[in-house]
Amino acid sequence: MTDSDARRFDGKVVLITGGAGAIGSASARRFGAERAKLVIVDRDRDRAEALVEALRVTGTSALAVAADVGDEAGVDSAVDAALQTFGRIDVLFNNAGISGKIAPVYDLEPADWDDIIRVNLRGVFLVQRATLRAMIQAKVRGSVVNMASSMAGWDVLAGGAGYAASKHGVVGLTRIAALDAARFGIRVNAICPGVIETSLGVPSAADSAYRASVQRFADRIPLRRIGEPDDVAAVVAFLASDDARHVTGASWLMDGGQTLQSWANAPEDSAYPRDDWD
Repeated sequence: MTDSDARRFDGKVVLITGGAGAIGSASARRFGAERAKLVIVDRDRDRAEALVEALRVTGTSALAVAADVGDEAGVDSAVDAALQTFGRIDVLFNNAGISGKIAPVYDLEPADWDDIIRVNLRGVFLVQRATLRAMIQAKVRGSVVNMASSMAGWDVLAGGAGYAASKHGVVGLTRIAALDAARFGIRVNAICPGVIETSLGVPSAADSAYRASVQRFADRIPLRRIGEPDDVAAVVAFLASDDARHVTGASWLMDGGQTLQSWANAPEDSAYPRDDWD
């Protein structure tokens, strides 16, 4: 991080949903390092408060709010709490999400579908709506970064109908919101990560089986590594900053080339690119 990066969010207020998770907390630390004030929204109050305490030790002003992003009243209360504490919201990282039930589309139960859509799409809509209203009322030329996925148009996950549909929906919602909000000087973008080493995307136990599963993913990614939460945080901070002042309505794919590889590229290889790429 350069000296200029370390001042990009000085005096700005950043609200992060799913803020206590791996990507949310990495992003909170990144924004905090760049002098932002933070609102950590998460269903898990204890984890959110623990993160806030850790941030305060580093000198970052932060607030923990327990809320379910799929609940309209809870979302409105979280945004109100942010405004009451800090007076404004400059950046939203709309990050909360679940992987949900994985099952063939013909076996997926409507209740499981509804659970995924409620968090991943309805939740993004509700938080974005409440935050945009606050930005518009306060005449803040803010920035929104929504969490989509490489599943949103570039990749296919067997059994992941609910997850993929929700992430496609986030991309569509982002594009419309970008157009609707542009008249107020507010930018809206989405990030579309591939496999990131978090409990949502890969097994969480730090044992040999886990490391082997990570390596199998890495071997098939052209850059030969699994993404890390800090990789996502860096892109979120860029899109939220004035460095991306002419970027809106974008869906930012960040997957190490994961969606570039296919059976046709290397039908006989267990890894891609081949070992002679060095």
